[in-house]
Amino acid sequence: MKVAIIGGGIVGLAAGLRLLARFPAIQLLLLEKEDGPGRHQSGHNSGVLHCGLYYKPGSKKARMTVEGIRRMVEFCQRHNVPYELCGKTVVATEPSEIPRLLELFERGVANGLRGLELLEAEQIREYEPHAAGLKGIRVPEEGIVDFPAVTQAMVAEIRERGGEIRFSSKVTRLEDAHGWKIESASGEYEADFLINCAGLCCDRISNMAGHGDGVRIVPFRGEYYRLKPEREHLVRNLIYPVPDPKFPFLGVHFTRLIHGGVEAGPNAVLAFAREGYRFRDFSVRDLMDTATFGGFWRFLARYPSMCWEEFHRSLSKAVFCRSLQRLVPEVQIDDLAPGGAGVRAQALSPAGELLQDFHFVRQARAVHVLNAPSPAATASLAIADEVIDLARDALET
Repeated sequence: MKVAIIGGGIVGLAAGLRLLARFPAIQLLLLEKEDGPGRHQSGHNSGVLHCGLYYKPGSKKARMTVEGIRRMVEFCQRHNVPYELCGKTVVATEPSEIPRLLELFERGVANGLRGLELLEAEQIREYEPHAAGLKGIRVPEEGIVDFPAVTQAMVAEIRERGGEIRFSSKVTRLEDAHGWKIESASGEYEADFLINCAGLCCDRISNMAGHGDGVRIVPFRGEYYRLKPEREHLVRNLIYPVPDPKFPFLGVHFTRLIHGGVEAGPNAVLAFAREGYRFRDFSVRDLMDTATFGGFWRFLARYPSMCWEEFHRSLSKAVFCRSLQRLVPEVQIDDLAPGGAGVRAQALSPAGELLQDFHFVRQARAVHVLNAPSPAATASLAIADEVIDLARDALET
């Protein structure tokens, strides 16, 4: 059987790796439109290994993140990829956040996290001497990793197992004629089964394949600053706020990077292009996709204050800094240097709801991964097995 995977980010690569491990006789072709792996969400994040604190018990995110971090650590050990389980501190800085912090703790316990600690104010300073907080949670299983190195290791192992990977191969047309005919920038191919892991373009690939469930990808840019080297001592490891449960975004936070430095962010603001890593990046097609989607306007109408706050924070370094000072009061605006940015492929329903959980759809000869933002990089190997399980009946014929 011939299987084609569209998308060479970490989820697509993990799917290819697990497919070849479980079905060695499969002929695998992976098509990626960029000239290398992990060029978008997988390579534009802060490299955090999430362990499952935030996610609703029983959800796909909870189950796959708890399993996924264990498997990602094993993968890194096997391939000598840099990682560190340095731990994270989540802090409640206002009395109104304490009930949500306690709920987070209960979620973590329910999800099977080990070693969680509830912290009083003085205990927070034992882990993060410069952090503010009335109460906190210590999450020892959280960590940091080099995700671009993970994708490179996955590419090497897929090829060692006999899989074919073609970069610079943007898919332009799909036809299901009792088997897939695939037109791409690098040529035409055939496959018996299709796995769509196209990330920021997954809804377009799904539509090409004749499946449309109304979900649309809306791109949210997350912008970062970096602490200047002389101020990096203000953050030992990871410092996070208590997130708003209505949204899948975790709020601006501090992250020590695996190769040195400390990142601060991200916010979450609408991007004018699906690959719009700068404020001035603009795509007519991408913007029209968003602007003509009723779910987007329903989302804006439902959460106007949140949208304005994120946009204001994007425009004003001072506002961004004030958000960071809630966590580390000593941070000053002059401590912040320009950082990078990422774009989150966030699925939005026609009703205007942000999809909170991972979302996979089975078609007759295809599986579509239609919502896999953070923590999908951590959970990628567990996501891969879930996707393969959805397709197992076809793969075993």
